[in-house]
Amino acid sequence: MEVENYEKRVGIMGGTFDPIHYGHLLLAQAAIEAENLDEVLFIPSGTPWLKDSSQVLNKKTRVSMTGIAIEDNPKFALSTIEIDREGNSYSYETLEILREKHPLTCYYFILGADSLLEIEKWKHPDRLMKSCTLLTAVRDDCDMAALKKQIDYLTDKYNASIEILPTKRIDISSTDIRQRIRVGKSIRYLLPDQIMEFIEKNHIYLDKKEGK
Repeated sequence: MEVENYEKRVGIMGGTFDPIHYGHLLLAQAAIEAENLDEVLFIPSGTPWLKDSSQVLNKKTRVSMTGIAIEDNPKFALSTIEIDREGNSYSYETLEILREKHPLTCYYFILGADSLLEIEKWKHPDRLMKSCTLLTAVRDDCDMAALKKQIDYLTDKYNASIEILPTKRIDISSTDIRQRIRVGKSIRYLLPDQIMEFIEKNHIYLDKKEGK
């Protein structure tokens, strides 16, 4: 994707953020520094079609936590575009709406190498790759041969624009955080203190079900 004709460079960080943690925040900051982005939009998913929505925390609470986590970084912004939309959340649709509203913005969709390897299972991957540059986070344990083969394949088939974002391995997962809460283990240093306090104050993730 040619970027010289665009006025703004914006990264997209999507996900359930159930809850948001330092892994998400560090990845977004790495993208800003690597690609000289003007901003990273954090977009909590509405109804994720690849997950059982009954197992995902309610939208309002996930949005609140995301907003709290990013409020002290002027280059981080919150978008409720998927939360506000009816039905399942599809990345291609989100990018097309953003492109229509902001035609002079160049979008970088941030995703992990594992997601890039599975991207053809997503809804309309062709339309997603037409709407943005894929910025692929590569950890030090990644199979680079397989990844480069996939990049060449997608570039050839979809005329995709794909860039690699080298990152350090960060072993933090939302699933692990939720489980630690349920069994009474500490979640300190896994996510911002203000999110930890929000979770504790509102007694989140204490039910056996994932969602609430």
